[in-house]
Amino acid sequence: MKFTHLGKLYAALGKRSGRVVASDLQSGSSSFRVRALMPVAESFKFALELRTHTSGLAAPQMMFSHWEVIDIDPFWRPRTEEEYLHWGEKWDGVNRAKTYMDAVRTRKGLATDKHLVQHAEKQRTLSKKK
Repeated sequence: MKFTHLGKLYAALGKRSGRVVASDLQSGSSSFRVRALMPVAESFKFALELRTHTSGLAAPQMMFSHWEVIDIDPFWRPRTEEEYLHWGEKWDGVNRAKTYMDAVRTRKGLATDKHLVQHAEKQRTLSKKK
């Protein structure tokens, strides 16, 4: 892969919660070899996205490496005064652990706490009765 497309490779990895472990220049050529770790749930359609962003110059070879615990509480929300000042009363960010947990629960047919309608009001019917 050329030097100009390395930024797009790192961007595609970062978007999918991947982290680069090692990268080195292949001896005798202008190609790079990048070793990265990425969650399995994020790896679907990664090859297509990577080829699209790098104009076909990057070719991923993915294989399972190991299991790793995500150090994020899926039920986290701001509780202390300091967290309220930093995040506000309602944190609207994406919690990776919660996203993975909800995807598994949905796939297995279990209940999730996702609501179809979040902010709704009753609609008043304005018909004239004669």
